Amino acid sequence: MTQPIRLFEGMGVALITPFQADGSVDYVSLHTLLEHIISGGADFVVVHGTTGESPCLSRDERNAVTSFVVQTIGGRIPIMIGLGGNNTMEVGERLAELETTGLSGVLSVAPYYNKPSQEGIYEHFKHLAKCSKLPIVIYNVPGRVVVNVTPTVVAKLAEIPNIIGIKEASGYVAQVEAIHKLVDRPDFSILSGDDNLSIDFIRNGACGVISVIGNAYPKLFTKLIHLSMQGRHNDAGVIHDQLRDAYRLLFENGNPSGIKALLYLQNVIKHNVLRLPLTPVTEGVYKGLDETRRQIDLFIEQYEC
Repeated sequence: MTQPIRLFEGMGVALITPFQADGSVDYVSLHTLLEHIISGGADFVVVHGTTGESPCLSRDERNAVTSFVVQTIGGRIPIMIGLGGNNTMEVGERLAELETTGLSGVLSVAPYYNKPSQEGIYEHFKHLAKCSKLPIVIYNVPGRVVVNVTPTVVAKLAEIPNIIGIKEASGYVAQVEAIHKLVDRPDFSILSGDDNLSIDFIRNGACGVISVIGNAYPKLFTKLIHLSMQGRHNDAGVIHDQLRDAYRLLFENGNPSGIKALLYLQNVIKHNVLRLPLTPVTEGVYKGLDETRRQIDLFIEQYEC
């Protein structure tokens, strides 16, 4: 029996937005990063997520970055665009106006700050689904949004044809397991929103990840995810164990401060620059990332991925 084809599965990368020393978008580094990710075998990318500092970009900048990413990737892998907010009508208007050429889907975060009820969350995404020309992936991240999209509501939303998945960043394996059991739709994607929990999530029904560390180690992390998807969790765990320190350090001073420092250390981006209110990692974390990078590089030399 042929397995259902999901639009998004495997190792997706939540792209950073590189900046130059003066704070403007660094398109040379962005091109280098995209080629680095694609040559590493990533299955898809996400532009304008939290990792991309999207709240700190102007609308013109977001449009320009999107166009650049679409042009550079040239259809080689699918592109998901982050577009969400807590004003349902405004987000719906932006979705309706979105230039969709070269894009495959939308990642839309649950409404933040307003603290809506579960019924409010359902009605929010139901409205967005009516407005969007692209399929929607729900982004559940209670740590940033304050509210959790419950498995029951996810299952109800999954009955809407163009709501095709969820990025699950609640941190709870039980929630992934519950969504997997409740959603009666084989093409629905459950994607881990936490690199360090990816294996556990895949064991319990997820079909991939939207990754931060995949910016830096696309080949290695794609191997980990694909092994886990094949049920080879112990083999995936060998790689996972080598990345434990990196997982921790990447978020020690917040995201994307950690991943930008690591990409700078790898010479993938030219400048370790963020936009306020975000700031670079501390000296201690920077040194820790450099040491961890060296250890991972040694592991890669010995491990055929």
